[in-house]
Amino acid sequence: MPDTYTPAQIARQLNVSTTTLRRYEEQGLLPDVTRSEGNHRLYTPVHLQAFITIRSLLMGYEIPVVYEVMRRIKEADVSGALWLVNHQLYLIQKEKERVEEILSMVRNADFGQYRNIKLSNSMTIGRVAEIAGVNTSAIRHWEREGLIHSVRDKQNGYRTFTVTELRKVLVISSLRKSIYYIESLKDLLHDLETQSFSKIDQSFQYAIQRLNGRLEEQFKGIAELMKYIELHREAYVE
Repeated sequence: MPDTYTPAQIARQLNVSTTTLRRYEEQGLLPDVTRSEGNHRLYTPVHLQAFITIRSLLMGYEIPVVYEVMRRIKEADVSGALWLVNHQLYLIQKEKERVEEILSMVRNADFGQYRNIKLSNSMTIGRVAEIAGVNTSAIRHWEREGLIHSVRDKQNGYRTFTVTELRKVLVISSLRKSIYYIESLKDLLHDLETQSFSKIDQSFQYAIQRLNGRLEEQFKGIAELMKYIELHREAYVE
C-alpha cells in the first residue's frame, strides 16, 4: 500500500471527482491533510479509508448523519459516533415494525384503536399527525393532492378526519418512500376503500424489501467504519 495518494488517484479509485473529495475535506470529515512542497494535497491510507467509509455510509444513511459520524471520529469521539450509528439502526428497526403493523392494520375492518389509542370519527389534524407520527404540513399536502379528505367542524371550522382517513394517512406515510407517484397512491387508497388488498400487500412487501436493502447497506457502511476507526486510532491516538 502506498504511503501517500494524490487526489486524482483516490478519485479514480472511488469513481468520484476531486471536487467531491475536497468538499468532504472542507466539511471537516477527514483528519488534517498535509501538503507537499509544491502545496499539493498528500492523502494517507487513513484518508483513503475515510473516503471509502464516507461513500459506503452514504449508501445507507442520510448525509447529516454520515457527516456527524465522521466529524466525531475526527474529534476522537468514537463512542459518540458509534452510538449515533446504533440509533440509526434502532430507527430502521422501528420503521420496519411500523410498516408490518400497518400492513396488518389495513386488513382490520374494525379499526377502533391504534397502538392503544382510542380513535374517533372527528379527529383534528393535530391529533391525526400525532397518531401517525407525521407533520401536519404533510397531511395538508396529501389533502391538496386529493389523497385524503377532511370535513369542517360546523362550530369552529377546523378540519376533522374520520378513522377511514386516518387509515389512509398511515398507509401513505408507510409507502411514500417506495411509491413515488401520486396516481399510484390514489389507486392503492381506492383498493383500501374497496378492501382489495392484493396490490396493497405487494406495495407493503416492496417497502419492507427496501428497508431490508437499506439495512444491509447500513451494515456494509459499519464494516468500513470499523476499519477506519482502527486505522485512525493507530495513526493519531497511539
